[in-house]
Amino acid sequence: MSEAIGSEGHMGGFWPVPDVLAYLAGEWRTERTVRDLASGTDGTFSGTTVFGRLEGGGLLSRESGTFVWQGVPRPAERTLRFLPGTAPGTADVRFSDGRPFHDLDLGSGRHVADHPCVADLYRGEFTVLDPEHWRTVWRVGGPAKDLLLRTEYTRVEGTR
Repeated sequence: MSEAIGSEGHMGGFWPVPDVLAYLAGEWRTERTVRDLASGTDGTFSGTTVFGRLEGGGLLSRESGTFVWQGVPRPAERTLRFLPGTAPGTADVRFSDGRPFHDLDLGSGRHVADHPCVADLYRGEFTVLDPEHWRTVWRVGGPAKDLLLRTEYTRVEGTR
């Protein structure tokens, strides 16, 4: 499938990104839906993700906002490191403690990455819609998890 439906509902091709770190730098409005496919329970996250420069190269991604699960809002945050990848324009994504998470190559505007975590498998699809919008869809499956996480990112004006 070579077409994507953008956040505004229009059809369009993927938007190629020659340098993922340059594209991500700045601040993004972050809206996520979380669905537990086993129970049918839904949750939402709303906040921002800031990709700031890391000393020595790469970006530090700081996500913060409010996660609402079963009607209960609570603060939530996550920090990731996006380091230069092995190929030009790509990234090696790591957890804040340095453990590997996944690779990221948006040269075609779309990338699929897997992350095994104990008995669960996280499979993420990254799609760039245009210079100001991208999305991730993570499917998490395993003996204890059956989740679908969809996140829409919109660049905050003037933060490039």
